[in-house]
Amino acid sequence: MAFYRKNIGGLHQAVRISLGVAVVIAAFVYLAGATAWLVALGGVGFALTGLVGYCPMCAMAGIGRGDVS
Repeated sequence: MAFYRKNIGGLHQAVRISLGVAVVIAAFVYLAGATAWLVALGGVGFALTGLVGYCPMCAMAGIGRGDVS
């Protein structure tokens, strides 16, 4: 069993993956140099949270599946 539990739903995962990939593409099209790489890295991280299905910031805020409060 993994150390995390999925805390975002399927639609949320798809949106995160799509936006992450869009940010990576936009970074290399519209930006140059180190800025492009930094923004692209953020997009990759965002897409990976969607791919895995776990958002650490959502978990810290108590947002996600299984919340009854």
